[in-house]
Amino acid sequence: MEKASAHTYIQIHPADNVLVALTDLGSGTLINFNGSVFPLITPVAAKHKFSISDLAIGDEVFMYGVLVGKASEYIPRGAALTVDNLVHAAQDFKLGDRKTVWTAPDVSAFKERSFLGYHRADGSVGTANYWLVIPLVFCENRNISVLKEALTEKLGFSKPKKYELEVDSLVDLYKAGKSVEEILQADLKFSEKNPEGQKLFQNIDGIKFINHELGCGGTRMDSDALCGLLAGYITHPNVAGATVLSLGCQHAQASILQAEIQKRDPHFGKPLYILEQQALGTESKLLQEALKQTFAGLIQANKNERQPAPLSKLNIGLECGGSDGFSGISANPALGYLSDILVSLGGSVILAEFPELCGVEQEISDRCVDVPTAERFINLMRSYNALAEASGSGFYANPSPGNIKDGLITDAIKSAGAAKKGGTSPVAAVLDYPEKVSKPGLNLLCTPGSDVESTTAEVAAGANIVLFTTGLGTPTGNPVAPVVKISTNTALYQRMPDIIDINCGTIIDGEETIQQSAERILDYVILVASGVVQPKAVQLGQDDFIPWKRGVSL
Repeated sequence: MEKASAHTYIQIHPADNVLVALTDLGSGTLINFNGSVFPLITPVAAKHKFSISDLAIGDEVFMYGVLVGKASEYIPRGAALTVDNLVHAAQDFKLGDRKTVWTAPDVSAFKERSFLGYHRADGSVGTANYWLVIPLVFCENRNISVLKEALTEKLGFSKPKKYELEVDSLVDLYKAGKSVEEILQADLKFSEKNPEGQKLFQNIDGIKFINHELGCGGTRMDSDALCGLLAGYITHPNVAGATVLSLGCQHAQASILQAEIQKRDPHFGKPLYILEQQALGTESKLLQEALKQTFAGLIQANKNERQPAPLSKLNIGLECGGSDGFSGISANPALGYLSDILVSLGGSVILAEFPELCGVEQEISDRCVDVPTAERFINLMRSYNALAEASGSGFYANPSPGNIKDGLITDAIKSAGAAKKGGTSPVAAVLDYPEKVSKPGLNLLCTPGSDVESTTAEVAAGANIVLFTTGLGTPTGNPVAPVVKISTNTALYQRMPDIIDINCGTIIDGEETIQQSAERILDYVILVASGVVQPKAVQLGQDDFIPWKRGVSL
């Protein structure tokens, strides 16, 4: 029998009764744990878990020190945990005592650091300077696309046109009479065709054109939430101003949008142009007016230049997607340490994805700064799960097939690892979608576990940079906030270098501590916030935007 080395498996918390395989372990591999030696009786793939004791049906399984499941059949010591022998289980939670004492990290290396950002009248600081063109209702999506086609390339904001020469090659092969088989075997060399012209407005990072499928035809709750979400983007520190197209008769009225803007910024003074098609008449009048007013707004926005700002002006969205069994022991804890650094410096961080907090509610609610904040968190968690169960599902159904394949076989396992992104600081505030951050410190934001919907909401809440961990790889980005992709394992970083910015697989490989990784990420964040470095999602023009539709269509 082969004996496993100490670095091929790990116990995450002293209370855990399972170990995590750091590499593929074969059946018969000898495990030496706490003075006891036993063989694996099944193969255990990297990222998956195996039991350190015999488990009878109904016995509880603990990871990260919390309940994450119960045995659905007898599991002998040394057997892998699977969806066939383990079911989701989570500890119940209630209002408890305040546990807000925490040990802040040493921040001396970052105390005097700053970034170069765009200062706004409300005191916030942007890490970018964008102009927004958005519809109040899906009926205006085509007009948004027409404006994008008219403005982007002429003003020098086009991305390199990739793959066009490859299409030319395919056309040439077809015209030359090549067969389908020959075309499929052709070697199309990648190249880039750069757009013509340079940026007209040097202090503007781009014009962002957002489409969505809401605004009318659904519930009033959804249209009102859409207005709040769009108001979050318009008042966002990375946004200089906005052009809004309205049809006129939709549920999402301009007056509702303006009221939501005032809620978020009572002294709002950015250039904002709201154009109503039914009032203006022809499409030509609407688009000509939109072009003129947008151009005038760009002239004003271009006057703003990057100036030094303290790190306390950073508001970091914490996100994960395509998670794996290493997420909770590498990239997510690294973000947790970074979160604690930023909170200690007076900055803000946002932890969202409430279905992925299932099982750790007690610990998180106890960390809330006061009873009303804890009660709001508890009520949002209970009501959200109840709505999901009423629709025939629940938080237990959160893990995706990819999550399960890579070791996250119950929602509680996934949640316990996902929550590590929030660090250890007290919870300063609990926000419901689509509210905006108004307090420094750790903010909880009620969003779905869906990474695009959650990222969309975090940015509306004020995140001026999003840190996104992934174990499987995802190209997700955002229109106005840079999204930094962080891999949980080195294999992913090497396999998908076109979408991953930072590798935290160094922690799994034993090359770096969580603290060292966190500080390296923060160094990178400062470069991104200053406009010195563009994350891969920005380079690719990955502008994902999906509002959360809580209600149903009527």
